[in-house]
Amino acid sequence: MKTIDNQKIHKLDHQYVLHSWAKQKGIHPKIIKKSHGIYFWDEGGKKYYDMCSQLVYLNVGHQHPKLIEEFKHIGEIPLAAPGFATASKAELARKIIEVAPRNMAKVFFANGGADSNDHAIKIARMVTGRYKVFSRYRSYHGATFGAGNLSGEGRRFLVEPGIPGFIKFETPYLYRAPVDFKSDEEATAFYLNRLKNQMLYEGPDQIAAVFMETIPGSNGVLIPPKGYMEGVRKLCDQFGILMICDEVMSGFGRTGKMFAVDHYDFEPDMITFAKGVTSGYSPLGGVMVSKTIAAYFDDHVLMTGLTYSGHTVSTQIGCATLDIYQDEHLIEHAEAMGEVLAGRLERLRTYQSVGDVRHIGLFATVELVKDKKTKEPIIAYGMDYGKDKAGLMAKFIGMLTENGFYTYSHESSVMIAPPLVITEQEINEALDIFERVLSEFESTVLFADQSVISK
Repeated sequence: MKTIDNQKIHKLDHQYVLHSWAKQKGIHPKIIKKSHGIYFWDEGGKKYYDMCSQLVYLNVGHQHPKLIEEFKHIGEIPLAAPGFATASKAELARKIIEVAPRNMAKVFFANGGADSNDHAIKIARMVTGRYKVFSRYRSYHGATFGAGNLSGEGRRFLVEPGIPGFIKFETPYLYRAPVDFKSDEEATAFYLNRLKNQMLYEGPDQIAAVFMETIPGSNGVLIPPKGYMEGVRKLCDQFGILMICDEVMSGFGRTGKMFAVDHYDFEPDMITFAKGVTSGYSPLGGVMVSKTIAAYFDDHVLMTGLTYSGHTVSTQIGCATLDIYQDEHLIEHAEAMGEVLAGRLERLRTYQSVGDVRHIGLFATVELVKDKKTKEPIIAYGMDYGKDKAGLMAKFIGMLTENGFYTYSHESSVMIAPPLVITEQEINEALDIFERVLSEFESTVLFADQSVISK
């Protein structure tokens, strides 16, 4: 492709491109002209710390030399329809299963996270013969019609009225829980009791699957209380319901383990993945299935598929990405750097606008509030894409961006999920920017009329 100057790129983008989750009038997207490691530079030469790994997928960082080298060999990789066996597809499936929970057996490859979740729904219905699917409020599983019905936040409304059988239940969100729990165990008992009752109300013999993000990401890195995931597993076993964990965002080292489920003492029946499997260098997703489910399809037709399932280029990039995780010890590095990040984030609790911070590995969020005592959020639930879109949170994210700290927010929570290659020095430099901007935001925007000191 020939070189196009910046002015023409902006003109063509404005004229021909539809940008997601935005009113098109008045948006002025930046151009990434250069990138390396945890940094990128815009058309004006301004440098940014990429503190959300673009959309929480650039786990190995920008322009990783081993992946750039892999792309040079694309001409040697034959394209093949899904019905063919290929070296990269077979090898990547093996590599994934080797690092997955012990009960996992096979992989169905998809294009990305949303369609991976769509196919997991279909597989669950095929295996169980049931049609209802439980998923949680304050979840996001993708923007396709199936994944949109699965999602439990405001973006699902555009696909409603939707497909029959999608049932929502509560996500444990202890900061905003309706009860002041004395312990994690008390919270777990409360939420599991509500879930069991809801299963009974819906007819357990009609429920194919319980579908959950192991740790909800965009909705605020909502870490489950102790024993909760294991408790859901027991309920599913009791009623013959499949348990499916969405690890599209939390998988491949993001939480300091290969998968977020590795932090807990249970095994799901299926795991969906995407993002980190190629670190976003090529589109790819998939569904891992257990030995039991794999055996079912030995004698039953897998009635699903897609054109690019196991695409040879994407699976080749996936193989190289998993090698990087192992060769460079990135999972262990993410765990260590997660401790550094946690230390810096905990310091933020002294700020008047910080209601809560939640973190596990390099997967974190800072939740901002207007009032610490009442926990009044800066943006009310479901208002991200309404009139408040250009309000206070947009202002704060804009201030961060102006100061070279790139990330995004959802409702009142700011995502912090840098590439796994980040160093201790880079974490401290980036969080210095965050604190400086937070102080300015409190004094000049959020509490300007109250003359409130930031700490």
